[in-house]
Amino acid sequence: MAKKILMICGDYCEDYETMVPFQTLLAVGHTVHAVCPGKKSGEHIATAIHDFEGDQTYSEKRGHNFTLNASFAEVRAEDYDALVIPGGRGPEYLRLNEQVLAAVRHFFSANKPVAAVCHGAQLLAGARVLEGRRCSAYPACRAEVELAGGKYADIPVDQAVTDGNLVSAPAWPAHPAWLSQFLALLGTRISH
Repeated sequence: MAKKILMICGDYCEDYETMVPFQTLLAVGHTVHAVCPGKKSGEHIATAIHDFEGDQTYSEKRGHNFTLNASFAEVRAEDYDALVIPGGRGPEYLRLNEQVLAAVRHFFSANKPVAAVCHGAQLLAGARVLEGRRCSAYPACRAEVELAGGKYADIPVDQAVTDGNLVSAPAWPAHPAWLSQFLALLGTRISH
């Protein structure tokens, strides 16, 4: 059964972590509304490409312009079945927006599926929804997860973890595991 999914994005969200789940979820029949505070449907966010090139942390390059297909000011979290939070630098500033935090809290209080990847944990920590939960994230976000009362899941970069309604992963190499676990929470069956 098709679900209605909210994706909260921001400028410099990670390119793959925005585009891949958006397109994958559409491809399997779900409706996905990608929104950003202060922007309307048809406008875009700038994305960033984070890569692992042997340095002590990821490198960052300018990504694509990702077109939003809904207006943040017009959506109501109550109208959605699930939430996706891409990583990158977007969550860092989105966690300062009380309306975004209230939307994130809704999905947890209503026990609806939530998928967060990489720096998406910063938004979960800001919303104070990690208490007692196991959550993966980019390793540099471990402090945020733990300071928010969560249990950091130190898993390989290509793996994901599910704790109740939350599916989380360290970064975009985990997309197959992360999206598979999220689709299972959504009740989506893919036949071969």
